[in-house]
Amino acid sequence: MTAVQQDRAIPQHRSDFTIDQGWEAYTDAEHAVWRTLYARQEKLLPGRVLPAYLQGLRELPIAAEGIPDFRRLSESLMRATGWQVVAVPGLIPEEAFFEHLANRRFPAGNFIRRPDQLDYLEEPDVFHDVFGHVPLLMDPVFADYMEAYGKGGLRAMKLDVLDNLARLYWYTVEFGLIDTAEGMRIYGAGIVSSRTETAFSLGSNSPNRIAFDLERVLRSNYRIDDFQQTYFVIDSVQSLLDLANQDFAPIYARIKAMPELQAGEILPTDKIITRGTGTYHAA
Repeated sequence: MTAVQQDRAIPQHRSDFTIDQGWEAYTDAEHAVWRTLYARQEKLLPGRVLPAYLQGLRELPIAAEGIPDFRRLSESLMRATGWQVVAVPGLIPEEAFFEHLANRRFPAGNFIRRPDQLDYLEEPDVFHDVFGHVPLLMDPVFADYMEAYGKGGLRAMKLDVLDNLARLYWYTVEFGLIDTAEGMRIYGAGIVSSRTETAFSLGSNSPNRIAFDLERVLRSNYRIDDFQQTYFVIDSVQSLLDLANQDFAPIYARIKAMPELQAGEILPTDKIITRGTGTYHAA
């Protein structure tokens, strides 16, 4: 994000890269963008998203009327799972990001996209960060997973394997699918906050949907400029937390000599839930 891309001036950040949200400074036009985005997802998500997400959305002061106040969000989160939302001016350094997660602070951008960016934005804004991520922080197991990921990130920095760990975040927190008794559902914030990817991730024949395997995910590259060519499907949030609580060091050592896998690549060992056609359309 740059000052040119957003109307809001970027304030000076603190040593932990946090800033004041400045909720009172949001304009009517900025709240209107939130209302448009919210209304679109409100229609699409029921029956497609993990029920725990919708429960969290109902229990938090996140509504259609406008951009939420992080102070009120944090009060509700703190009571439920001990988390809070802190404002940041955009993408922040990895160490600061991991430190926040490890201490149950979720860093969220305080800016919102322009009306001409409704369907695609390169960097996460307040709608992606708050609408997409925050409701699942009301779920105790997912909240624990996010803390475990932050702690794992600090360890990964010392081992110089951040590229591997970033793939875990991408394929779970951002673009994860989950198999439930009611059918496949989305839970990744990159899907939840996107009208086009919400429909594509579950309804398109193009992408591969593969049962989650930690080593496979840590080796798998991804693209940020298109729909996902592969989604990894977990069977429960608890299984994700159990994986995150293990020592990754032996896994990093084992996969170091293995080739990286390209987005859309299929392995003979993959448990394929849906094999895609390989036809993609730009997001």
